[in-house]
Amino acid sequence: MMGGRGIVMLALSAIGLLAHAQSDAPKYSNEFLAIGVGARGLGMGYSIIAASRDVTAGYWNPAGIVRASGDLQVAAMHSEYFAGIAKYDYIGLAKHIDSVSSIGFSYIRFGIDDIPNTIDLVDPSGNVDYDRISSFSAVDNAFLISYARKLKLEGLRFGANAKVIYRRVGDFGQAWGFGLDAGLQYDRKAWKFAAMARDITSTFNSWTYSLDQRTIDVLQTTGNELPQNSTEITLPRLVLGVARDFKLGAKFNLLAEVDLENTFDGPRNTIVSTDPWSLDPRMGLEASYAGIVFVRAGVNNMQYIEEIDGNKTFNLQPNIGLGLKIKSVAIDYALTNIGTVGNALISNVFSLRFDINKRSAS
Repeated sequence: MMGGRGIVMLALSAIGLLAHAQSDAPKYSNEFLAIGVGARGLGMGYSIIAASRDVTAGYWNPAGIVRASGDLQVAAMHSEYFAGIAKYDYIGLAKHIDSVSSIGFSYIRFGIDDIPNTIDLVDPSGNVDYDRISSFSAVDNAFLISYARKLKLEGLRFGANAKVIYRRVGDFGQAWGFGLDAGLQYDRKAWKFAAMARDITSTFNSWTYSLDQRTIDVLQTTGNELPQNSTEITLPRLVLGVARDFKLGAKFNLLAEVDLENTFDGPRNTIVSTDPWSLDPRMGLEASYAGIVFVRAGVNNMQYIEEIDGNKTFNLQPNIGLGLKIKSVAIDYALTNIGTVGNALISNVFSLRFDINKRSAS
């Protein structure tokens, strides 16, 4: 039987081969899935694959959902960008099957609603009629089904996601996509280790477009290119993480984590950038008191920015957060950014998480 080390080496080899075979694929696809879920992870600078231990682990590292408290755990998050034009929503569920395994479900939506459709604003005779303006939505949806299990080795957990992507732009076009994630967590005393392989088989989005003749005529007349049916490919990436708990007294605790995101699709604007491998580090801290009050901080998106004079400066993205847990209810807040260092998209993110426990027999 193949051991844990053999499984990891096989996964790494598969990622490398897939990335090499698809080196001509676009670097950026399904970017809405890079935003993250839960204010805890966002406040820690996205450094949470080793420390994730609740329902949001369905996104960060599915191996962690088996550590969720309560028989059923539910979480939700909402945030807005571009002065409320774009809305980002998440809801997640995690349910224990037995003492060693759990299942989870996550739904993520990023959408812009009420976009004016001015195709029919001007009729073929040149007459303008504002009553002919309609509206449509551009929406990205992701459905994640997670499974996690504790393995025989003490402290070792495995998890996997099956992802279904549905993206739609009004009645003009839609795409369906499918992919898989796989993750490991291993605890040894105060140390936590993790590996998360995203889109391990690559995720394929197949776009189909349906345009009526009126829309085609307007696009051609205005010099716009007609969209063509196509396939987008999201290439694999591997995130490695290590975290440690520090006891600072009877009630104080400090959690520190460092994650390293590895991509294999050519040079990116990251700290380490080669062809085909690039490395993007991030770090996070979480200080807690009695498991009730939490203060978080993290940095990510580290890169060199080229100035007008040709000199490069080092930049990074700071994140902060707060959390409060009272019995079975946790409220988390993060001040974070989903844009680049030079094009900030700052948002206040709130998330809610609560446990539902079985009633004891009377």
